[in-house]
Amino acid sequence: MRKQILVAVMALMGMFNLVTAQDTPADNGGKWQFRLRGIVVSPDESADIEAIGGDVDISTSVVPEFDITYFFDDNWSMELILGTTKHDVKAVETAAGDIDLGHVWLLPPTLTGQYHFTGGNLVPYVGAGVNLTLFYGVDEGPVADDVEYDTAVGFALQGGFDYMLNDKWFINFDVKKLFLNTTATVDATTALGATVDADVDINPWIFGFGVGLKL
Repeated sequence: MRKQILVAVMALMGMFNLVTAQDTPADNGGKWQFRLRGIVVSPDESADIEAIGGDVDISTSVVPEFDITYFFDDNWSMELILGTTKHDVKAVETAAGDIDLGHVWLLPPTLTGQYHFTGGNLVPYVGAGVNLTLFYGVDEGPVADDVEYDTAVGFALQGGFDYMLNDKWFINFDVKKLFLNTTATVDATTALGATVDADVDINPWIFGFGVGLKL
């Protein structure tokens, strides 16, 4: 985990140095942009489950999301993405059959550096950054005695576009891919007589559509 955090921090510092190294026109810097989106979070999940084998099934979630963007110039910006999602979790096709592991809430703040292709009302962009995911509100379900998820640090890729309705208001479509891994520890002593660890790749796709305001 320490190695992952160090790599993520180094990547973030590299992006910050890149964007701040650009020549910023005096009358064009310091622009803020705010978006409110509805997002679909669709995990592309897989798992390596000790002892009992099998895989994992994580439900898709639809939630609101808020993000804040700061523009260094017309092209370069940084975006902080804020939202939280709830997912149902199952271990499937294990030696003990399918196991309902209840649900868990994810808080995944994500910071990306972006490049915007300017030149008209349609403004496409691409981005990359880092993600920190916290797991909370765990309900272990009817079988397990307890389930714990390790905090995860991962990377994010992003693409999308803003369509300017006027100088301030716009609509937005956005797609992200998060590369997210956690270790889940399932205490199933009562049901299975054991505690089981699982290496879980969540790796969600995130599709968003919403409106924004540029100041």
